[in-house]
Amino acid sequence: MAFLRHCFHFIFTFLFLFPSLQLTLSDSGSIGINYGRVADDLPSPAEVVQLLKAQGVTKTKIFDTDATVLSAFSGSDITITVALPNEHLSDAAGSQSFTDTWVQSNILPYHPNTLIDAIAVGNEVFSDPQNTTPFLVPAMKNIYASLVKYNVASSIKVSSPVTLGSLGTSYPSSSGSFKSDLVEPVIKPLLSFLKQTGSYLMVNAYPFFAYTANADVISLDYALFKNNASVTDPNNGLVYKSLLEAQLDAVFAAMTAVGFKDMKIVVTETGWPSKGDENEIGAGKENAAAYNGNLVRRVLTGSGTPLRPDEPLNVFIFALFNENQKPGPTSEKNYGLFYPNEAKVYDIPLTLKGLNDRPIMMNVSKIQVVSQPSSGGGDGGQTWCVANGMAGVEKLQKALDYVCGEGGVDCRQIQPGAMCYDANTLEARASYALNGYYEKNARGSGTCNFGGAAYVVTQPPKFGNCEFSTGH
Repeated sequence: MAFLRHCFHFIFTFLFLFPSLQLTLSDSGSIGINYGRVADDLPSPAEVVQLLKAQGVTKTKIFDTDATVLSAFSGSDITITVALPNEHLSDAAGSQSFTDTWVQSNILPYHPNTLIDAIAVGNEVFSDPQNTTPFLVPAMKNIYASLVKYNVASSIKVSSPVTLGSLGTSYPSSSGSFKSDLVEPVIKPLLSFLKQTGSYLMVNAYPFFAYTANADVISLDYALFKNNASVTDPNNGLVYKSLLEAQLDAVFAAMTAVGFKDMKIVVTETGWPSKGDENEIGAGKENAAAYNGNLVRRVLTGSGTPLRPDEPLNVFIFALFNENQKPGPTSEKNYGLFYPNEAKVYDIPLTLKGLNDRPIMMNVSKIQVVSQPSSGGGDGGQTWCVANGMAGVEKLQKALDYVCGEGGVDCRQIQPGAMCYDANTLEARASYALNGYYEKNARGSGTCNFGGAAYVVTQPPKFGNCEFSTGH
């Protein structure tokens, strides 16, 4: 992750085992982790493989093609995105013989025993001080031609990570557009290449940068995926509950504006630092845990963005380790989920099973509760079930329809005009109904999940004048 970044000014599994309704997670996304190595105290690559497997992580990304790393991942069943560094772009653009040799040396000896699934050609090239932008697309084309030559192009995608600094306009999301000086020389050729080869755009997106530069106008809860007042796009009425989704939809809008409406995105970097300098507002362990923890929940239990609801979010968290040799401010050294000794900087689940076993605190402003795992059916403990606002409208509505129908919950109090009806808040109505189902089933294990649409809390939720049943 480059230190020099453009700041962006945004104003702003329990499946139903009933024959009539099954909520699956087939539309959910995936979580990977960037494995950076700008440090002098990291565990060996073989130990890293075991760490990732122990955490249930099946996707990683590195910033080169280090032979020791690629060999260590052989047979691990962990897919890996590798990179051609910026300093090689000029050579790669100028000669396919160079890329032939590079593929022969850095890909073919390892793949497919090491599951290389993508090559990131360069990294954040548009902000590279060495002005490597003109070489980007020619280098990508030559890399792809070499993959074709050696019959591995069908299993390895070619793309390049861009930052939101490539956008000239980012707010509101529907007005997203690329910088005019990039469109014809590189953006259109880049997107055309990705479309022709069946690839996707790699995007590095950091709500932290937008928040720390605009903390006076951006809600911290909005940046951290916590419950918040949300932001409505004035052009299309879409409602955003998180800054990351708004950022990604700005990229989608920008691609549509230049004629590439159906291009897919993979978030190749996002994260939040657990430590920062005094002027890095928001940096800290608690916020980092909230951002990455709620990001995992959003990705693994939710749908796509408001503009692209049917496209899963596929995300790589930055980063696996704190890296003590990185230049720049304190934050740059402290994005890791783990210390180099493999101790956790903070404890968050990284898999769906982990989320179900130990729900995460997601709330601050709307529902004043603290999430904890349920202790099982009918133990007399004071627990409630609330809707997961990050699960998306479709999942919440399906869960609500079920519990108010076949689930047998009395939902009269959330009908129009009743005490617990809130015309603007599906999450509030769903929370009332899902809690009713939870109480009706004696707080049994698995009765507050609904495919990620709900989770257990230990303090009574409150919406307006609506009081939730305690079951006693």
